[in-house]
Formats: sequence, structure tokens, C-alpha cells
Amino acid sequence: MRVQMLGLCRYSYLGLRGYQVEHDSIAARRAYLYDPARLERRWHWFTTVALPGWLAQTDPDYTLVVMTGPDLPEPWLGRLRALCDRVPQLRLSLVPPMDYHLQACRAAVAPHVDPDADVIGHFRHDDDDAVAVDYVQAARRDFALIAGLWQAEGKLSLDYGRGLMVEARDGQLKITPRICHNMGVALTIFLRPDAAETALHYNHTKLGQWMPGVQINGPLMFIRSIHGDSDSGDMGPGLPWQPEEGQMNRLLRTRFGLRRGDLAALARSLT
Repeated sequence: MRVQMLGLCRYSYLGLRGYQVEHDSIAARRAYLYDPARLERRWHWFTTVALPGWLAQTDPDYTLVVMTGPDLPEPWLGRLRALCDRVPQLRLSLVPPMDYHLQACRAAVAPHVDPDADVIGHFRHDDDDAVAVDYVQAARRDFALIAGLWQAEGKLSLDYGRGLMVEARDGQLKITPRICHNMGVALTIFLRPDAAETALHYNHTKLGQWMPGVQINGPLMFIRSIHGDSDSGDMGPGLPWQPEEGQMNRLLRTRFGLRRGDLAALARSLT
């Protein structure tokens, strides 16, 4: 069974809906999203935290659509173009503001759906979060074990619940290990190729309303970042877990391709 892994990363996309931080007009939204200081901070989160894991995937057969507006200011639009030209798995999609956010997400993703695939593994990814280097490989492998659930309805969620909450506040870095349910990162929604939906069409906190779901709580599979520019600024519900003594730096390096010192420097730069 051919599974296409297809993700969407909204990168400062100029839309009025689909986010927890709301604005009353396109002009207000544009001023907020395109503030140069904010855009520079988002670029550093994207390149420092999100990119290393994607560039090091043990299964490179995936597509991550980076969705932004055609009027994203320079130099950030040029940086995105250069990055997507260099990395074949990244596809830049320039979508103008649309009346309905989910239509915009579908417009970004639809051209990249493989019609020859049997199943599309849709996922969403925020530009300041990270997935482990084997996320794509694990999702394909574990879907094969539960494909019968998907075949019954053509919809199935697969959630990796073990992660790290990385908080950057007042120049300080804090890392909290958490097991969470359907956090949104490292969460795959398996749909048929002709489905009109993407991962964004389903509220990740309410997936049980629409489809069966399976959660796997090991190994460590995601990082969720929390900072002043976050759309949602709290950790949400979850359970604690504790790495072995002295293993945090190794986990960051081997699971995500990150160095703790780089994360600490990023946190300090936000003061």
C-alpha cells in the first residue's frame, strides 16, 4: 500500500481565520504578521528548531508544503524561496488571503497530492516545532500495523504522544518532558487521495468526533515551542515523564539534530 506523507506548514500566512490570535481586519493582521522583528524571530525559530529534523529524516520520501502569502516581505520571502529550491521535500505555496482559511489550506496542499498513492498521511507542522528524525519512517511503519482500522472508514489518526515542551521566557530556556494527547505535532491524519480535507480540517483536540485514533507514547517524537510569538501560549493537559539522568542533551541531538546551547541562545535572543 503506497502511503504519501504530505504536510502543511503555515509560515506567517496572512489569513483571518484558523489561529487563536485574532484580528479585526486584513490590515491589522498584516501589520502583526509582517512586523520585521517578528518575522526575524520566526525565521530563527524555523531554521534553528524546525528544519534540522526535517533535513535529517531517515525516510526522505515526504513533502512539506510551506504556505505563505505572495506579499510576504523581503528578505524573508527570498529566504523561503532559496530554501525550498535547495530542499526537494519542501514546496513553497504562495496563497493570497482567502475568505475561508480551510479553503486556503486545501489550495496549498491539493497540487501536491499524489494521485497514485493509496493513502495520504496528512500532517500539520508549526514553524517553531520539531519532529524527530524518524517521524516519517515511523508513521509509515506503524500505519502498516493498523491499516485495517483505516480501511473501515478511510480516516484514521496516528498520534505520537511523547515530547518535550521548550519554553523561552525572559531570556531563559526551560525544557519539560510531557506525554500529550493529539497535541498537533507528530500527528498524522490518514485519508484517501480523493478526500477534500487536509490535516487542518480536523480540530486536533476533537479528532474522536470524526475518526478512530491510535496513540503511541514512545519513542520521543516531538518538540513543541512556547514563547512570546506562540499562537497558543500554554502546555495544555499532559503527563510528566523523566529522561534518564544526564540524557537530555543526547536526546536533543540524536532525536532532533539540535544542540541545547543553540536553543538557549535562541531563548536569550528573545529578550
